[in-house]
Amino acid sequence: MITLAPLLQAFFADRLQKQLRASPHTIASYRDTFKLLLRFAKERLGKEPSDLLVADLDAPLIGTFLDHLETERKNTVRTRNARLAGIRSFFHFAATSLPDHLGQIQRILAIPQKRAERKLVSFLTRSESDALLAAPDPTTWIGRRDSTLLAVALDSGFRVSELIGLRARDTVLGTGAHVRCLGKGRKERCTPLSPKTAALLREWLREQNAQPDDPVFPSQRRGPLSRDAVERLVEKHADRARATCPSLQSKHVTPHVLRHTLAIDLLRRGNDQTIIALYLGHESPETTQIYLAADLTLKERALARTAPPGIGRRRFRPGDALLAYLNSL
Repeated sequence: MITLAPLLQAFFADRLQKQLRASPHTIASYRDTFKLLLRFAKERLGKEPSDLLVADLDAPLIGTFLDHLETERKNTVRTRNARLAGIRSFFHFAATSLPDHLGQIQRILAIPQKRAERKLVSFLTRSESDALLAAPDPTTWIGRRDSTLLAVALDSGFRVSELIGLRARDTVLGTGAHVRCLGKGRKERCTPLSPKTAALLREWLREQNAQPDDPVFPSQRRGPLSRDAVERLVEKHADRARATCPSLQSKHVTPHVLRHTLAIDLLRRGNDQTIIALYLGHESPETTQIYLAADLTLKERALARTAPPGIGRRRFRPGDALLAYLNSL
């Protein structure tokens, strides 16, 4: 009987941290996966997590756990698949030291990823971005911080983890102003800033008397902001912006929407997908295809190029409602 606890500890300490040098984001994701799984196993089996055996985590239990995530916790298919990826990674590791459990492990590894619907990405128009940037109160410390954070997010396309990990030493605000980050996949990249955003960030850091290791966007306790705090402040200012920009009423604005906004803007300016992938820190240029699918302006531009010579470009306009009614009689 093999106890689960030492093997799971070796997975995190030896495989993820020492051998793979996995990113903190990956470790946190796998950690949360097993916290949920162990609590679920405790409820189903009546065993404390430290007393669980490897044999207790069989394919039927894992499958029921994945269903539980979707039905009870209301997780999306993508989240369900991310949890399964963490479980698979552990059992790939376990297979090397547990030959007697290979049958059980193979059945777990055979659990398939579930296909998810791919929805069009959401992004902000120029007027919506301007309304969002104008929402924070510039007379307060929090308002000036949030205003600077939103400007940097829209200018750089940084992920939330990259924004909250930004330190004063990662900013260069002279000629060729830019910010640096260690992004997903441990890829370091530099992203240029517009003169307006660079000036805003320069003034903010001067106000903070920021030292090199200080977070660029601190909480009121001077520590780095949490992911939840960034999501809340974006949501808060989006609510305020809806009062002056009605088109925001139908949009759910998140930090990742700001990243999508930059990508769409770069595409509309005619930048190549490879350049955009480098700008945003994507693993592959193919990832940027989701932005091509989302922007109607780009599609109309492509359609205009296929029109026969001499035919002007026209938008579809629906017929008169009254005439349509009479025609239907």
